[in-house]
Amino acid sequence: MFEGIAVHQWLCWGALSLLAAGVALTSETRRPCPQPCRCNAVLLEVNCSVGQFTTVPDHLPQDTKLLNLTHNKIKALVHQQFQTLTQLLDLDLSDNIMVVIEVEAFLGLQSLITLRLARNYLKIIPVGAFTGLPKLKLLDISSNGILVFLDFTFRDLAVLQVIQAAGNDLVFISNQAFTGLNTLQELHLNACNLSAVPTEALTQLGGLRSLYFHRLGLTTLPNYSFRHLECLKELVISHCPWLENLSGNSLFGLNLTSLTIRNAKLSAVPYAALHHLVYLVYLDLSFNPITYIHGNLLGDLLRLQELHLVGGSLLRIENGALRGLTHFKLLNVSRNLLTTLEGAAFHSVDTLKTLGLDNNPLACDCRLLWVVQRRLYLDFGGKPPTCTTSVQLQGWSVLDFTETEIPGLLTCRQPRILNRKSQDVRVDQGHTVAFYCNAEGDPLPSVTWLDPQLKPLSSIGRIRALSNGSLEVRYAQPQDSGTYLCVASNAAGNDSLPVSLRVQAFASSSKNHFRLKGWFAFPSASPGVNETQKFPFDIKTLLIAATIGFLSFFSSVSVCFIFMFFWSKSKGQIKHTATIAYVPRSTMSSSNGGTGNYMETSRFTMKLL
Repeated sequence: MFEGIAVHQWLCWGALSLLAAGVALTSETRRPCPQPCRCNAVLLEVNCSVGQFTTVPDHLPQDTKLLNLTHNKIKALVHQQFQTLTQLLDLDLSDNIMVVIEVEAFLGLQSLITLRLARNYLKIIPVGAFTGLPKLKLLDISSNGILVFLDFTFRDLAVLQVIQAAGNDLVFISNQAFTGLNTLQELHLNACNLSAVPTEALTQLGGLRSLYFHRLGLTTLPNYSFRHLECLKELVISHCPWLENLSGNSLFGLNLTSLTIRNAKLSAVPYAALHHLVYLVYLDLSFNPITYIHGNLLGDLLRLQELHLVGGSLLRIENGALRGLTHFKLLNVSRNLLTTLEGAAFHSVDTLKTLGLDNNPLACDCRLLWVVQRRLYLDFGGKPPTCTTSVQLQGWSVLDFTETEIPGLLTCRQPRILNRKSQDVRVDQGHTVAFYCNAEGDPLPSVTWLDPQLKPLSSIGRIRALSNGSLEVRYAQPQDSGTYLCVASNAAGNDSLPVSLRVQAFASSSKNHFRLKGWFAFPSASPGVNETQKFPFDIKTLLIAATIGFLSFFSSVSVCFIFMFFWSKSKGQIKHTATIAYVPRSTMSSSNGGTGNYMETSRFTMKLL
């Protein structure tokens, strides 16, 4: 019995000895927490934030996983500064006064995944500064005032996925700066002073999926700015106050699903640059002075679901502007100058789920009837459209209408063309003609002119439709003859008025004009005119032409004789006379009844000049 008790006591003492040895071993491998840092032994975290450190503290626990050195006064990182922290995963050195990082400063951090150096005073990063970081995936060097990225700055970061370089003063990015970043997926170059897209440098980033530009000093986005970025899905360009347009092939080669160009100076939707982006789902052109979204120009964006154009200068979204977009779900055009939005602008209003139309001077009439009817199925983001310019309904929200009020309040009046007096004009060739077409209706109808082939006339050219509704034909020609049609239309319908124009060609006179039949004759383009148009020439013109031709011929012959004279003088000894023998006619008269067979030969001599 006593032996069993002794064995039991021995085992207990042995266990206590082993436990004490383990505690001692643990205390030896994990160093004490440096003051005034706070350490978490469970999370293996050392927090030295706001510790007034001027250098990285010594004797940090070797098993530290997370190290926070933010808000200190560290000025420099020296060679192999962290060589003992082989298990460190996250290092944050943000908000210091760091101006220097020596080469191989991070050597030894073989497990580091995240490195943050934001809001320091770095102006340049030396090549080799990031050596020894084989597992780094996120690098934050934003808001440092960095001026340039040198060749091979990041070449040792073989698995890096994200670079945040916002808020710097970059003026140049070397062509080989991003060499080695084969796995980079996200690049932020916000708040830079770059005056051009670093196209050559970006070609090194074949796997890039998201690219953010901010404050570029561009006026035009050049062609092929992002070539070789076939994997890029998201492109954000913002706060570029001088960017006025995009070249037609500026986005060529990209397969974007999301494109943002905000706070720029675009005055029109860049249709030519967008048309090949058939995979685009999200488009944001907010805070640009765009005034119109024209009809039938976005149909190539087959997969587009969202269009944001907030805070612009939109006056009108034309009918058919979103035609062909069968997957379209969200339109946000808040804070613009729209007076209405017609359902005909969409391919189908049934697919629309979200509509931002607030802060626009809306006139509530039949054109917004579709919004009121679908108000229970649309998400207005808590800001439903409000009637502003309608006197009777001013201040009403689309949610305020009841089903019984809708037919009587949201109405339109069909257009009516005023002064329908017949306009049948006959003029001589070369005169200017004007036709007038004024219309009334609610809302105010738009006036369109169609040519005799029923094609719409534009506001430019010799035959043009003016903004006041009239049609002007300048320097009328016979081929302009025909019937033109004025069409006034609004949401309630349309009205039309035909006008007639006959243009008489220049009259011809047999006294002093010639008609050169078959020369310069063109068939008339005017309806009902079968004659050919001939260009007349008078006698005076022909005399002048003949005189000019004779003078030209005489001058040419004179030049030839003068040339031959000087050429003959330069040939040395030549004969200046020539003797020519000839046989004159017989002087014998047939009346004498004789036939003379003998003829006397005569000679004469010529002098050659």
